[in-house]
Amino acid sequence: MSRVGKNPVSIPSGVQMSMDGRTISAKGPKGTLSYTVTGEVDVKIEDNKVVVTPRNKERQTCMLWGTNRSRIQNLVTGVSVGFKKDLELVGVGYRASVAGNTLNIQLGFSHDIHYPIPQGIEVKCEKPTTISILGADLQQIGQIAAEIRAYRKPEPYKGKGVKYAGEYILRKEGKKK
Repeated sequence: MSRVGKNPVSIPSGVQMSMDGRTISAKGPKGTLSYTVTGEVDVKIEDNKVVVTPRNKERQTCMLWGTNRSRIQNLVTGVSVGFKKDLELVGVGYRASVAGNTLNIQLGFSHDIHYPIPQGIEVKCEKPTTISILGADLQQIGQIAAEIRAYRKPEPYKGKGVKYAGEYILRKEGKKK
């Protein structure tokens, strides 16, 4: 039994939820998102709550029960509050800036990296060494953060590179004489 799937998803004020076959969509102040629910679970919208129930008691069904409930919760949270992921640039000369619809990053290469910002995503650089990614779709924000981090992952000796805010980098001891 899924402990996550048992809890209904409450719909806050200002968010409209609708079902069209297996597709559930949410509309709120931050935008509109939709998700297609798998065939192993049933979804009902009743009394400002979304209830997800499994169709049978198989192991795979119980796993998908919790997953579908979490994805629906992410829809509701995304269109009402939004999500934010922060990145930090650690290293001499590493900096980032936003120019129009492009994120310009300098990571010690011979050239700057110009990352196009997708529609519906907002990128801010309060300081030259921090990048904040904001938006309604949690999966898209995580994907963008992972792509930016992949340009220069943190190395274990000095910790230089692009890391998530609050991420602990396991350090190695340098070469001994």
